[in-house]
Amino acid sequence: MGLSQRLLFHNALVALLGSSNVYFQPPPDRQMQYPCIVYERDNQSVKRSDNIAYNIRQRYQVTYIDQNPDGDPIDALSEFPLSAFSRHFVTSGLNHDVFSIYY
Repeated sequence: MGLSQRLLFHNALVALLGSSNVYFQPPPDRQMQYPCIVYERDNQSVKRSDNIAYNIRQRYQVTYIDQNPDGDPIDALSEFPLSAFSRHFVTSGLNHDVFSIYY
């Protein structure tokens, strides 16, 4: 059996970042290493025909976190098909760039 769509997405994010600092719904007490990517399921798109779902895509909220405000992964995240930049904010000296990505 193949990998789930989420694990395929996870592996794509690991490859993009070039490290294993990719976290899916990390618990609040988890110590993260930076730069990193944090993502969680956010929404779902379902296309139907005759009341039968034939195309289901998950949308993820993906946050790239780094001390550098111009990190390379920002552009790479924008290049995902069905990716949209949502916002940028700074907390505790760390830059957060948030994207919505369907995968």
